[in-house]
Amino acid sequence: MKKTVLIIAALAASLSLRAEEAPQSSYSVTVDFPYVSTYVFRGVQLAEGSLQPSVELSAGDFTVGFWTSQPLTSNIDNELGFYGSYGFSLSDTWSVDTGVWVYYYPELDGNLGLDRTTWEPYIGLSGEVGGFSPGVYLYYDATLKVFTYEGQLGYSVALAPAGASLDFSATLGRVDPDAGGGYTYYSLGVSTPFTLSDSATLTVGLNYTHNNIPGGDAFGETSHVYGTIGITVGF
Repeated sequence: MKKTVLIIAALAASLSLRAEEAPQSSYSVTVDFPYVSTYVFRGVQLAEGSLQPSVELSAGDFTVGFWTSQPLTSNIDNELGFYGSYGFSLSDTWSVDTGVWVYYYPELDGNLGLDRTTWEPYIGLSGEVGGFSPGVYLYYDATLKVFTYEGQLGYSVALAPAGASLDFSATLGRVDPDAGGGYTYYSLGVSTPFTLSDSATLTVGLNYTHNNIPGGDAFGETSHVYGTIGITVGF
């Protein structure tokens, strides 16, 4: 664990220096190195403490990226995610985002009929209203045949003397598979990004999430409280 943290810190510092030296271009790259004390996805715990690094490339209205979740307590439940999206503005304050996620689970046993790879197209609408950031998204996992409807709301308070902000978020969602029962989930979160340099940010957060699954998720839980900490570098 200590070696992993040192490697991440060194890489982040290197990327930060490159970002400060590089001239402006028509594209941007963002690299993220977060740690989550519990990996929760749509109200359901999927793993315990995990590293979840990602890299994203944006050019104009197009974005592609790679994300992974690597549990630290065991070498199982590793997850890889690839995505691409296209966004366009409807007005000065509202925009549409559409794309597709591809999830890959290398530890799943295909001989048991489990899907190692799933495809999930989505479309979303987001905007700014009176300082709030609302959004609604529709996802459909075409492999598992599962609809997810999700509403989001964000609000940020500037902490100017500290060079940071206090960012609040709320999410309400519904997961509906074609076969079997669905469930509803919600989450509340607060995070504080601290500016380290013109291109690097350290973010610390705390989250609460709840689902109404009878008997709870695979860990037998309906509620989770977990923390996050990570470094984001853009260039």
